Amino acid sequence: MEPAFKPKITPIDRIQENLVARVERRALNWLCARMPRRVSPDMLTAFGMFGALLVFTGYLGSNLDPDWLWLSIGGYVVHWLGDSLDGSLARFRKIERPRYGYFLDHSCDGFATTLLVVGIGLSPFVLLEVSLVALAGYLLMSIHAFLSVRVLGELRLSYLNAGPTEMRLILVALTLAMYIAGREAPVLWQLNPFDIFVGGVGILLVTLFVTQTIQVARRLAVEEPPLN
Repeated sequence: MEPAFKPKITPIDRIQENLVARVERRALNWLCARMPRRVSPDMLTAFGMFGALLVFTGYLGSNLDPDWLWLSIGGYVVHWLGDSLDGSLARFRKIERPRYGYFLDHSCDGFATTLLVVGIGLSPFVLLEVSLVALAGYLLMSIHAFLSVRVLGELRLSYLNAGPTEMRLILVALTLAMYIAGREAPVLWQLNPFDIFVGGVGILLVTLFVTQTIQVARRLAVEEPPLN
C-alpha cells in the first residue's frame, strides 16, 4: 500500500515581541522540563479549554454573586497554563505535528476567546453588544494572522508589544476591577467605564486590522507587481 499523501509543510516564522515573552519563555521551559511524561500536549490543550469554561462560568455566575469572579480569575491561570504549554511541550519533546497542532491550537483559541469575551458580556458589568465589538476585533485580527501565514509565511503572535499573555493579564485586572468597583453607573450614553474600556479595546483591534491589512497589501503589491 502506498503511503498517504502528505502536503509539503512550509516552515512558519513565528514573530513574538510581547513585553513578557522572555520571562514567559523561561517559565514555560522550566515547566516543560518538569512535566510528567504521561502528560501530553493534547491533554494540555484540553486543560486550557477547561480553563476557558471556568472563566465563562465565573462571569455568568457573577450575576448571582460577585465572588464568582474569583472563579474567572482562576480560570485565566488554568487557560494560560494549558494554552501556553501545549505547543511548548510538543516543541520541547520534539514531537510536533505541524498541521494537526496548528489546526487544533487555533481552533481552540477561537472558541476559548469567544467563551471569554461573551462571558464578559453576559456578566452584569459589561453590555453584551459591547463585548461583541471586542470579539469582532479579535476575530478580524485572527483572520489577518492566518492570511499572513499563507501569503507571507509568518505568524505574528503579538502587536503593539502585547500578545495573548498580556491580554490575559489585562482581563484579570479588569475582572479584579469589576469585583472591587461593582456595577458602575453609565457615564457616556448608556455606557459605564467597563463598557468604554472593553469597547475601546474592540475598536483598537478593528483599527489595527485595517492598518495591518493596508501595510501587508502594500508590501505584496511591491513583491508582486502587475504583469504587463
